[in-house]
Amino acid sequence: MTLTDELMTWHHEQRCEKAVEALGQNGFIASYCPTPAAAREYLLSHGAAASSVGFGGSRTIVDLGVEELFAGQGKEILNHGVPGLEPDRKMEVMRRQLTCDLFLTSANAVTLSGWLVNIDGNGNRVAALTFGPRKTIVVAGRNKLVDGDLAAAIHRVKNVAAPPNAKRLNCNTPCARTGFCANCNSPERICRILHVMDRKPRVADLHVLIVNEEMGL
Repeated sequence: MTLTDELMTWHHEQRCEKAVEALGQNGFIASYCPTPAAAREYLLSHGAAASSVGFGGSRTIVDLGVEELFAGQGKEILNHGVPGLEPDRKMEVMRRQLTCDLFLTSANAVTLSGWLVNIDGNGNRVAALTFGPRKTIVVAGRNKLVDGDLAAAIHRVKNVAAPPNAKRLNCNTPCARTGFCANCNSPERICRILHVMDRKPRVADLHVLIVNEEMGL
């Protein structure tokens, strides 16, 4: 690692730690993970007693590779993104995620003041994030951190996260073709529900991991 790499890693670490501190002050169970491997170990440890594990469609969680590990432990896997899943079965899985033992997802943006900001198309992810699962863990890479207020977080979601996500989902939207938000009225628009958590819900067992690496979209 070059000196430049070391200095940038240190710089990102300070930002991650600041976000973790702010999240803790807002009631979230927040932890700093220096590497994705540390985040993976956290998920496996906190999911040891879970019988069912729900996945909220997060590339961050997919890249950690924990679904295969949990499946190998015999846990019920609730992933509505499995290719070829029939619409009725997909809806059933999304509903089951609301009452699973462990729900894993990411955030579209995390402010340095400790807010979690997400935009959904159907609302199933933010519904499970808010209430239902026995335990929820949000994993966010340092690229999700946002300086500034809610407007800055929304800007990141719509202009950085949404276009590649729309393309990934093969949506027929302007952003999936151009890479830029057009604030469209497409029937397949994925930016439909703005969800802001400025404090941890009172009865939720909600953990947030901030990882010092670029992860997800």
